[in-house]
Amino acid sequence: MKLSIVATLYKSEPYIDEFYRRASDAASKLFGQDYEVILVNDGSPDNSLDKAVKLSKLDEKVKVVNLSRNFGHHKAMMTGLMHAKGGLVFLIDSDLEEQPEWLALFYEKMNVTQADVVYGVQETRKGSWFERESGKIFYKVVNFLGNVKIPENFITTRLMSIDYVKSLLNYTEREFQFSALCVLTGFEQEHLVVKKINSSPTSYTTKQKISYLVNAVTSFSNYPLILIFYFGLIVSSLSVTYILFLIVNWLIYDTAIQGWTSLIASVWLFGGLILAALGVIGIYLGKVFIEVKRRPYTIIKAIYENGKKQKVEHL
Repeated sequence: MKLSIVATLYKSEPYIDEFYRRASDAASKLFGQDYEVILVNDGSPDNSLDKAVKLSKLDEKVKVVNLSRNFGHHKAMMTGLMHAKGGLVFLIDSDLEEQPEWLALFYEKMNVTQADVVYGVQETRKGSWFERESGKIFYKVVNFLGNVKIPENFITTRLMSIDYVKSLLNYTEREFQFSALCVLTGFEQEHLVVKKINSSPTSYTTKQKISYLVNAVTSFSNYPLILIFYFGLIVSSLSVTYILFLIVNWLIYDTAIQGWTSLIASVWLFGGLILAALGVIGIYLGKVFIEVKRRPYTIIKAIYENGKKQKVEHL
């Protein structure tokens, strides 16, 4: 098989039929009928699953992977990649903000550059001023604190060789950030600037974005722990220096130490800093706790091919 198209479904009911039609048209123009479409239902609360299963009845090239609940976009994408059989894999969101017709552009770029991966980068970020500026801050913070440099305005859509996909799937951690894993895998990668269509409001809340940022940093870097060490070293040095100053001042000038207000303020300040430092350490310990249990990051409830439910192999 020459091509696998992989997309996830979450509140995707309004888009599935058009996405399938346009993705199939784009694939058939390049590869004839030698392709497959893998749709991963990530616990969508609407009728996305029913629509996808109906498509699999009409077209044997459509395969539906139904997860047992919502596990998250990135984990659903990785699950879809596990089922890809094509020599090339086209990963794309199904909400039509990313155009299925881009397949031809990505394929042309791959042939010209001989790259293993061609990934999309937004020309400009969608959304309000706050969304755009917070996005810039996100990439600056992640790239400053992390040991993996993520291209700014990185998007889901990418065309990948199957060798690259298999290497990407070698990562087995349960807490990960997809774009960082993509960079970490290496191979020859080229970007293509594209313009997304703003057809729907973002599904990520501010709380989710902050969680996403924390996960991105702590999953791929121990730099925050190193910063805590150096910060503690600096504070300790300043404290020792100030204590020596107070002792010398008392011995020479017989000056009494005063200022309960400043003392209490200092206690609160450093108490808060200590709690923040312990919180960072706790995040890392929590990740270790999750990883050592080796739970699967998704559970497949059913797989549908030709509209029929297939037997799922469970350990």
